[in-house]
Amino acid sequence: MTPSTPAVSPLRQRLLDDMRMRKLGPKTQSAYIRAVRYLASFLQRSPDTATEEDLRRFQLHLVDRGVSPITLNATITGLKFFFDVTLNRGELVERMSYVHVPQKLPVVLSRDEAARLIAAATNLKYHTALSIAYGTGLRVSEIVALKVGDIDSERMTLRVEQGKGRKDRYAMLSPVLLERLRAWWRYANAMGKMLPNGWLFPGQNPVDPLTARQLNRAVHDAAEAAKIDKRITMHTLRHSFATHLLEQKVDIRVIQVMLGHKKLETTSVYTHVATEVLRDVVSPLEKLSA
Repeated sequence: MTPSTPAVSPLRQRLLDDMRMRKLGPKTQSAYIRAVRYLASFLQRSPDTATEEDLRRFQLHLVDRGVSPITLNATITGLKFFFDVTLNRGELVERMSYVHVPQKLPVVLSRDEAARLIAAATNLKYHTALSIAYGTGLRVSEIVALKVGDIDSERMTLRVEQGKGRKDRYAMLSPVLLERLRAWWRYANAMGKMLPNGWLFPGQNPVDPLTARQLNRAVHDAAEAAKIDKRITMHTLRHSFATHLLEQKVDIRVIQVMLGHKKLETTSVYTHVATEVLRDVVSPLEKLSA
């Protein structure tokens, strides 16, 4: 006997339909559903019965639970969609206020640390993927979505299809990175692991791509093997790419385009960690006469 699938309530189905109509991404949909489910759990009744006072109590509950500002703001965003779009009662969430997210400087590797980290990757697949992260600044989600056909050796670019914000863009492809990609392709092709025009980094089943979780685990293992005592993720290589370009005097607007940032202020955070730029600045104290 086949187990039956739990029925979806009309309210949940309407929320799903509203999100699908607007073509929201899978992660966004999951986040919105999680926010509404959290509210329902707090109320112990259907979320569409919430009052303005209920929502006020719910936000206080989140604060008292020590929920991080990022999670708190994401929950409010999900609830705003639910009440404004699905229930057409946007006035209920107008007084739910977003909280300030403290800006933390990103962890950045030195050039020596980046080289040691990549060299410490446990196999050629991970070595190449880490090289792409540091050599192009791509997000881990963009790396695992690359296909063999995205490599353009004539124009020396990597095509990033539907990156963050559902935008296509091109990433730089340096000669060193191209050679590493060719070495990986030759190896994977000889081992029968790569399908024609398939994923550049296939999973155990070549039909499926490598996952972001697998790559993050690989970079943690590499950091441990390289004895780098910093909190490192795949995104650390992206931060290091941007910072090192800034230290090489690459225009920050060019870096913005390469990273796929909407706003220049997002990219400008790297000016705070580009230590070589700071060292090049002459303090006014040095100009004072003795």
